[in-house]
Amino acid sequence: MKKLLLGMVLWGPVVLGGCHLKKDVLGTVENPIKFHLVPAVDAKVLTDNSQILKDYLEKNTPYKFQITIPQNFVAVVESFGTKRADVAAINTYGYYLAHKQYGVEARLTVIRYGSATYQSQFLARADGKIKTLKDLQGKKVAFVDPASTSGYLLPLKTLKDRKIEPKDTVFAMKHDSVVTMIYQGQVDAGATYYSPPQNGQLEDARRLVKTQYPDIEQKVKIIELSEPIPNDPIVFRKDMPEEMKEKIVDTLLQFAATPEGQKSLDLMLGATNLKKSTDSDYDSVREMLSTLAPEGK
Repeated sequence: MKKLLLGMVLWGPVVLGGCHLKKDVLGTVENPIKFHLVPAVDAKVLTDNSQILKDYLEKNTPYKFQITIPQNFVAVVESFGTKRADVAAINTYGYYLAHKQYGVEARLTVIRYGSATYQSQFLARADGKIKTLKDLQGKKVAFVDPASTSGYLLPLKTLKDRKIEPKDTVFAMKHDSVVTMIYQGQVDAGATYYSPPQNGQLEDARRLVKTQYPDIEQKVKIIELSEPIPNDPIVFRKDMPEEMKEKIVDTLLQFAATPEGQKSLDLMLGATNLKKSTDSDYDSVREMLSTLAPEGK
């Protein structure tokens, strides 16, 4: 009996240790791969389509996944620091911070209507005095928010490069709010994301208010576009196994090639496809953001 008890004492830690090791294996039921989606559209739309993505990933890889929708991109960045995030579809500025602080790697770039890059647009009332970018000197200009690449940082770089200084700036916090403020004459001009028209249909930020303001295209005009920068990336925690990263990347590309995947990516990310990318593809963005927001703010 004593020998039996002694054996249980000696073997107990081994058994428990074995269970602990199994639990620590990334991609298992006990420790699923944590995939974060930055909220950019309606929460229900994200939730419904993230389940479609989860089912596809689990069916076509040997891994289990947990897809989470945090409150904002800052929460995603912080999650990489505590290993509560393994993969994320994140905005460009969030990637910049996560890469700078935790070495997070870009492995895929979102494609929108055949383009891997995007631009900001400067908008103004068609019947107003703002006709060119230089006309913004000393004027009141609306931006989205200080952390928005297309709605503030990229337009800010454009203005700085031209040595144009608005007299007053307003943060409307949403792209559609910027468009509305311009339409209503609350500001002289504003900056939002730009997407080229598709099949004659408006795709830039003005389309967000077209139901409310059917004449938005006639009343609010684009006065200039910024330089292009890479679209938002899908990123991975640096110390994830390389084989695991490659398998997930390949499966996401396969997902993007299916009709169901195309629909889900469009609804979740506004994406029509994905392409492989590397951190070096974002060097120009890092250079821009380190100049405009050197403290990561």
